[in-house]
Amino acid sequence: MNKDRNSLEGGAVQTGAGLPRDAKPLFGMGPEELRAVVEGLGLPKYRAVQLGDALYKQRVESLEAVTTLPLEVRQGLAAEGFVVGLPEIVQAAKSVDGTERYLVRLADGETVETVWMPGGDGGERGDGSEAAVEEEGEAGDPQDAVEAAVEKQIPFGNDQQRDAVETTQPKQIPSLRYGMTNKGDIGIQDGYKRATICISSQVGCAVNCQFCLTAKLGIKRNLTAGEIAGQVSAVLNRQRVRIGSGKGVETPSRINLVFMGMGEPFLNYDAFMQSVHVLRGMGIPESRMTVSTSGIEPSIRRFAEEPVRPKLALSLNASNDAVRREIMPITKKWDIAALLAAVGSIPLGKREYVTFEYVLLGGVNDQPEHAREVLALLKGMKAKVNLIVWNPGPGIDYHQPKPEDVAVFHRMLIDGGIPTFTRRPRGRDIYAACGQLKRTVDAAPALVEISTR
Repeated sequence: MNKDRNSLEGGAVQTGAGLPRDAKPLFGMGPEELRAVVEGLGLPKYRAVQLGDALYKQRVESLEAVTTLPLEVRQGLAAEGFVVGLPEIVQAAKSVDGTERYLVRLADGETVETVWMPGGDGGERGDGSEAAVEEEGEAGDPQDAVEAAVEKQIPFGNDQQRDAVETTQPKQIPSLRYGMTNKGDIGIQDGYKRATICISSQVGCAVNCQFCLTAKLGIKRNLTAGEIAGQVSAVLNRQRVRIGSGKGVETPSRINLVFMGMGEPFLNYDAFMQSVHVLRGMGIPESRMTVSTSGIEPSIRRFAEEPVRPKLALSLNASNDAVRREIMPITKKWDIAALLAAVGSIPLGKREYVTFEYVLLGGVNDQPEHAREVLALLKGMKAKVNLIVWNPGPGIDYHQPKPEDVAVFHRMLIDGGIPTFTRRPRGRDIYAACGQLKRTVDAAPALVEISTR
């Protein structure tokens, strides 16, 4: 990456320095599209295979790097306006737990956020996939000890602490700094075996969940398939990961993907599904991908008919329609019964479970009566529940549940026969946790140092 081109002044992104308006991005094209490109230049079909290998296996960032193509071919592509077209990481922040949050700039200057979580966040546990088996088999993962320590340093849990987040966090976390493993400090330890990348699918979001920072952005536009998958390529290049090699250069090659960043993937369905195929071409199987939806019923039914599809996570977040309408207005269009019926149409594998995400909001949806209602809703389904303790954000008028309420809720679901896991928060101190993504260029937390590495 050209550091001069991507330099920041005072932490602000220099937007508008993307691709020329008439540029034609190659990244995101499928085999047939690439074949049409090379045939349009009068080249043999095998050049499309070489080009695809360079884009998706080698993850090149410029045409100059496609050394399998003769110079005159590369020059011919450039003369026609073709570029690789990967999005660019223009800001980075590192959490005390090792999580990294990136501001990713697109060709038109718009930005989205992408998150790298070394060690994962426990979200795959219990869903029956290969990734879940790995999660469950790594008892004593050193990351657990790290996050236990982080929780002591970031003791969110009541209104007073929530209100004080922006002003007191720098004092609570004196060892925070960018670009280090924090050996000897609280931070990610060496030896983790996998990582998860959280991907955005839209610039902003139209769903307007009341507890989510991204909702405050509104919706700007959908991402293309190349922009969705390109976030992964950009992050893997930054982390120097070799997919499928059995080991990473500096970090692991067992990569899990979650479409849980900014935006609603199922309101950008075609581009999302095309990105899945691009990512498979990069060597990441769909069994290591999970897509989260707030509940777009027609798209869930389309998803059920896909021959190749990631795992599904439905953001339930309430045990009845009345509460869900208050916190997720989209419920007015598709109620819980309609969503559960749509989810029930998905043909599941023998060991496959559908994940239901449930953000616990203090005093809103976290009481025993709510747990009993969740059990009734999911009775008879191949379901697991991921409980997510709400992550605070400025300007959002909710508070976290009491730890004892979380414990009771969790235990009631377990005792009721539903596999249940409480997700460990990742990157909460840098606003990288679930529901906290909001373009850094708008408001970067004061404690985060910015890098353009």
